[in-house]
Amino acid sequence: ASMSVKEILQSLVDDGMVDTDRIGTSNYFWAFPSKALHARKRKLEELESQFAESSQKKEALQKSIEKSKIGREDTAERAALIKELAALRQKKEQLKAEIDKYRECDPDVVEEMRQTNKVAKEAANRWTDNIFSIKSWAKRKFGFEESRIDKSFGIPEDFDYID
Repeated sequence: ASMSVKEILQSLVDDGMVDTDRIGTSNYFWAFPSKALHARKRKLEELESQFAESSQKKEALQKSIEKSKIGREDTAERAALIKELAALRQKKEQLKAEIDKYRECDPDVVEEMRQTNKVAKEAANRWTDNIFSIKSWAKRKFGFEESRIDKSFGIPEDFDYID
């Protein structure tokens, strides 16, 4: 599709290659050869400063890489130390697993179990109390004998408090 002069001029104005001004009822367009030159010069300076900045960054990174290599040279001694470290880490894992195996012998864990048992025992004895109370109430109220109450409610003969 062919473009009109007006469209071409507008695109040149948009790209900053042609200047425009409205004077009275007319639009004037002009372009100085030096304008494009100045634009290119500015762009070049911008790119050169970015390049200098990037070069400095690269140099700084290179220096820090060199610095971090010091003391990490691939020597036989270093290889032996790395091997030893790996062996020690493995040993640590084994010992940790061993400790976990004997966790139930940990005094804190044992004490925690004792406390839990104590609470459970108190609760069981509280319910035993409740059951005895209900049994004696039923005996008084309805004149049932104890064996009949036990049989009806599935209460074992040796039902008693937990020591």
